[in-house]
Amino acid sequence: MNVHEYQAKDLMRNMGLKVLNGHVAKTVEEAVEGAKKLGGNIWVVKAQIHAGGRGKAGGVKLAKSLDEVKLHAEDILGKTLVTHQTGPEGKKVLTLLIEEGCEIEHEYYAGVVLDRATGKVTMMASSEGGVEIETVAEETPEKIIKVAIDPAAGFTPFVARKLAYGIGIKDKEEVKEASKFFKGLYDLYVKYDCSAAEINPLVKTKQGEILALDAKLNFDPNALFRHPEVEELRDITEESEKELEAGKHGLSYIELDGNIGCLVNGAGLAMGTMDIIKLHGGEPANFLDVGGGATKETVTEAFKIILSDDNVKAILVNIFGGIMKCDIIAEGIVAAAKELGVKVPLVVRLEGTNVALGKKILNESDLAIIAADDLGDAAKKAVEATKGEA
Repeated sequence: MNVHEYQAKDLMRNMGLKVLNGHVAKTVEEAVEGAKKLGGNIWVVKAQIHAGGRGKAGGVKLAKSLDEVKLHAEDILGKTLVTHQTGPEGKKVLTLLIEEGCEIEHEYYAGVVLDRATGKVTMMASSEGGVEIETVAEETPEKIIKVAIDPAAGFTPFVARKLAYGIGIKDKEEVKEASKFFKGLYDLYVKYDCSAAEINPLVKTKQGEILALDAKLNFDPNALFRHPEVEELRDITEESEKELEAGKHGLSYIELDGNIGCLVNGAGLAMGTMDIIKLHGGEPANFLDVGGGATKETVTEAFKIILSDDNVKAILVNIFGGIMKCDIIAEGIVAAAKELGVKVPLVVRLEGTNVALGKKILNESDLAIIAADDLGDAAKKAVEATKGEA
């Protein structure tokens, strides 16, 4: 789960981390009023969407007068920003953050993630802030400092100093300031069960302060039950309607760019199905795991969600009946196909518990189902179906 920059900064402020003062605005009038409340003579007008690269897309602008605040707010509010993280469809800006300006001496990068290779929370920092960290990693990887946190020892002063010195902070007081920030960021990551915490840029001001100029926090959705205060921050306008609908029915669904809809039970099998579709020259339209406790009603809802994607030209059902019995899935497929009037080719591969009964139900359904013997055969037939060859 993602939150907006202003929400991330509120959480950081509550943890004692330094951030700039700002006001949230949903109208041009609120933006101007927010700037007045902040005072000063320079402000930053920031689009609030769940995506990086806002500045390059025209979603972050500097204003040196209230008239400029108004002008930028009018320009950004309601605009669809297209960044490297939004995809070509972009995201519409419904909220702004009006933030006070500051005198920047240097920009850094700081981040916290779980390194699955080591099984440890890892802190990263770089002297190259304000640019895409992926670019730094590719072109100058030596400029990224990584420190794995031993879960037994926790965050130690050594970790903080290594990060601070590693990104070129040498002054004794500034090292203390940076160390305090790194410690606070780690504590926030652990406290709220984050999956990622990213500050880009982390800045040193001309007054020697270390603060977050931007902030991005992602949270583990499986841990939200422990953090109702975080779940309240969820902005459903930023999330896919299909994914939200799938969640209501206990389905794991992720929308993709291809044209072959996938209905599978088990995350590993779903990944394997998508890989084999790619192997045979096709593109999956979604990841959809109906899970082990699916019912006829659940399968019907899954079909509805898949078919709501206009790009879907064929559907591949790949079920291995273990906990989920093949006859239940077959009944769901038949019921859904008849209720929804499925017009696209439907390729089905069943294996496992009650597979013979499941195939019998499909064969006696009078539906134009393309039967497959194994996963490779199913993927090949689904790809051919999208080309009108099946």
